[in-house]
Amino acid sequence: MAPPSIWSWLDHAVKVIEMENTADQMQIDLLAKTGMLVETLPFMRRYSDKTILIKFGGHAMGKADYVKAFASDIALLDQVGARPVVVHGGGPQIGEMLTKLKIESKFIDGLRVTDEATISVVEMVLAGGINKALVAAIASAGGRAVGVSGKDGGLITARKLMAVAKSSDSAIQKAVDLGFVGEPANIDVAVLDALLMHNLIPVVAPVGGGEDGKTYNINADTAAGAIAAALNAKRMLMLTDVSGVQDKDGNLISSLTISQAEGLIRDGTVLGGMIPKVETCIEAVQGGAEGAVIMDGRVPHALLVELFTEHGMGTIITAG
Repeated sequence: MAPPSIWSWLDHAVKVIEMENTADQMQIDLLAKTGMLVETLPFMRRYSDKTILIKFGGHAMGKADYVKAFASDIALLDQVGARPVVVHGGGPQIGEMLTKLKIESKFIDGLRVTDEATISVVEMVLAGGINKALVAAIASAGGRAVGVSGKDGGLITARKLMAVAKSSDSAIQKAVDLGFVGEPANIDVAVLDALLMHNLIPVVAPVGGGEDGKTYNINADTAAGAIAAALNAKRMLMLTDVSGVQDKDGNLISSLTISQAEGLIRDGTVLGGMIPKVETCIEAVQGGAEGAVIMDGRVPHALLVELFTEHGMGTIITAG
């Protein structure tokens, strides 16, 4: 049996080796982080002082972890010199409040029929609870955000939107009144420019005022696309619950030109709810945005990966 002193020496030697391995691993980790920082620097310069429009969806907003990660990403974009503008949805939250108030919801082609009672709830939830909670989350992450609605400063002038429905027993189409549902007729970005000039982050609730003085509920994707175009945004990022546009085999398509995207709609590759998202991206680019991206907003820090790495995430649509 070896003397106790030998055992003590061996124990000491093992601890020294473990400490050296830990130090080596720490050094490797630090070098890896430094390498990532060096990789991101050119992309940070690319987006410095450039407007980035981010549409944040209602489903993601219902989960605290998603909101916290999103808010930290927005604060970081601001801190590295980009000019983020957020447009948020809130469909699920509106539905929950209407249920609590025992107000029945009816949908036509995915659009909520909005009467006077409903539009009051829509404005309360979107421009009130959701908007201010998101502003508070960004503030907690170190950013300075200001919540506005499309009615503030005449940001969004809305026109009434009519749905087109086909009778179940004939091919005849007819216009259906959706109530106080609108679409952007004009975008005046003066209020956004004023906020951005003072290094504030605008957070926009998608309700607009009509020329008739009424308030209109506007689809958040549509509002985001129109605002991105009016701002000539460097990028519009549409955070959704899918990875992006997929081909017929289910593979992600990383980039598309407008003509290619239109072709995928025509040949049936792009279906269902993805069609209006792709069309919104096309309209945003045609209106002045440099590029529009459809991506999975549930992935932690997805928008940072998209903007600050070589390969990015999701599907980007450009003029070509």
